[in-house]
Amino acid sequence: MKFVILAALAAVALAAPQYSEYRPPTTRAESHEHIEVLRDDREHEEDGKYNFDFESENGIRFSEGGSPDGPENTIVSAGQYSFIAPDGTEVVVKYVANENGFQPQSDHLPVAPEFPHPIPEFVLEQIAFAEEEDRLRALEKSHERPSVRAPSGTYGAPQ
Repeated sequence: MKFVILAALAAVALAAPQYSEYRPPTTRAESHEHIEVLRDDREHEEDGKYNFDFESENGIRFSEGGSPDGPENTIVSAGQYSFIAPDGTEVVVKYVANENGFQPQSDHLPVAPEFPHPIPEFVLEQIAFAEEEDRLRALEKSHERPSVRAPSGTYGAPQ
């Protein structure tokens, strides 16, 4: 009996995962490159207006201004930011943020393609036909009186 217990403990010990030294995952941030801030100007006024400008030596620029001009004194902001893309081109994004949301504009933002072709005439005819069918069914239902059946003469009579 002792031999079986000892063999079971040895099997469990051998089946345990064998770990070597711990190595944390590597990331691109390990270079810890120091980027100099060239400009960081901030202005906050008492009436809620603000402006700030930021520029770093790696080409990142950010400029924004805003004021509580929107409905219910929500902040309306406008500005632009730019950076150098990995391929070396400068990406500039101008934006407005107001009660209609964030509205960026840039030549580098994707744009939905235009519809590739006009809708074929037979499809438009089928859509019109289906709309007409729906309209006629609705018209028929509005003129119909609900059908009520008279009770049977034998209803409730003993059998």
